[in-house]
Amino acid sequence: MNATQSCTLTAEQVNAAFKALASEQRREILRMLATCPSEPGAPCSATGEVCACKITERLNLAASTVSHHMGVLRAAGLVSARKEGTWVHYALQRDVMEQVASELLGF
Repeated sequence: MNATQSCTLTAEQVNAAFKALASEQRREILRMLATCPSEPGAPCSATGEVCACKITERLNLAASTVSHHMGVLRAAGLVSARKEGTWVHYALQRDVMEQVASELLGF
């Protein structure tokens, strides 16, 4: 699911999101994306996005581990990715997160 889609999540999508949220490291990545300040002038920084290199640095994880976690989050529709040269920028899909939270709360 991408940012332009605003339909209701299927049960399969909700289940994938909850499975993705089961990991403490993935929840920390989502917190990073939710509060990401851009770094003006940094080649790997963009407004509303976090570069994979910053996630690797902050969480002290191997690039392959970050790649795995981001793949799970992307498959669940919780984040989107944009490749720019050698950098991969990730952004939180707030509309999907809101739907998942609503599902959890029963609204």
